[in-house]
Amino acid sequence: MTSAAVPTDLHSETRARIDAMDAARGLSVCGIVLLNVYNFSMPPAAYFNPLAYGNSGPATLALWAAESIFAQDAFRAIFAMLFGAGVAIQFERGGTLRGHCARMLVLLVIGYAHAVLLNNGDVLRLYALTGLLLPPLLRLSRRGLLVAVAVLAALHLGALGWFAWGWLRYWWDVAHGMGDPAALAMWQGEFGVDPAAIERGLAMGRESLADRIARRAFAWQGPLVILLAFLPQTLAAMLLGVWCWRSGLLRGRWHRKRARRFAIRLGIIALPPMIALCAAAFWSNFAGPVVGTTALVWSQPFAVILGLGYVAALFALWGAEPLGGGLAARLVAAGRLSLTNYIGASVVMAALFHSWGLGWFGLVGRLEATLVALGVVALILLVSPWWADRFGMGPFERLWRSGARLLA
Repeated sequence: MTSAAVPTDLHSETRARIDAMDAARGLSVCGIVLLNVYNFSMPPAAYFNPLAYGNSGPATLALWAAESIFAQDAFRAIFAMLFGAGVAIQFERGGTLRGHCARMLVLLVIGYAHAVLLNNGDVLRLYALTGLLLPPLLRLSRRGLLVAVAVLAALHLGALGWFAWGWLRYWWDVAHGMGDPAALAMWQGEFGVDPAAIERGLAMGRESLADRIARRAFAWQGPLVILLAFLPQTLAAMLLGVWCWRSGLLRGRWHRKRARRFAIRLGIIALPPMIALCAAAFWSNFAGPVVGTTALVWSQPFAVILGLGYVAALFALWGAEPLGGGLAARLVAAGRLSLTNYIGASVVMAALFHSWGLGWFGLVGRLEATLVALGVVALILLVSPWWADRFGMGPFERLWRSGARLLA
């Protein structure tokens, strides 16, 4: 999944903003780019599996391991948390249910266009639809929010885990000569090393813009499955963001030592399982069922915990202080233009990899794709302060706000 934690409305006056919160948005935008680049540059299975495409040896495997442990879904979790916090802030400032629904509808339309034209892994649609469920849950107490988070995480692990465990058991039987390998074709095609699936992915990645629109415009089964599968975990992350806001963490009210201790504890909880799941993929020789269930099921709760740890670490470092220069200020600006940067990064990468651009799709390895992503991140950090100083808001933030006002 790809992921965007965009603000729920255009930014209020700068004096009312918390810089560390915007910096967390900026960090998540940049982190998402490092993963989204594989959606643009390689067949789908390569997003999850380093052996599927673009493998150039130990360096590629080391890069994948670092991504799977420290980045995979953690930055998306930050986006979801900040999205949930943004909704809570909006209602605290007098927002109405009608206005909220209008914002979600406009975001859904933007996400649909983004998915059809640019990025198959768009999450704006997921955020918009999940966001519609948030208003009644904002009545929960802080303890109630944590209970809801735990219930939703358990639902995710219970429902998808039951399905995933059955397939893992069958894969184990096949690996020991007690099953039909053909039954695992779907898993190998989506998450493993399947030459036929790679060829199909290359063909789709090199299609024309018109062909892409024709194929994607009315595709609903895939997005519906993603919505149903990831709604509990996404809603849990959003509610966790609401808790972070109400508890004072995102307001910068926690003492920095408390935030630092919290971040360390979260890292201790999340990192050992993430490392173990990464090791399991290596142990299985990157078998499709192992890679797929690890990425989509088993790692998800720990990725959310790790994302929260990153947020706590930022507040331990900066608190509620204004961030006036250097990398911190650039992250703040990137976060204030988070929706524009999320879609703008897709535009740049599509121009590089899609057939209507330079057509680099399938021509780069994992290391080269990462270098491209780092270049896009550098562009975000360079342009965002300049744009924010001169125009205040990004074009897509303006579009979102204007569209929501028309509907509300």
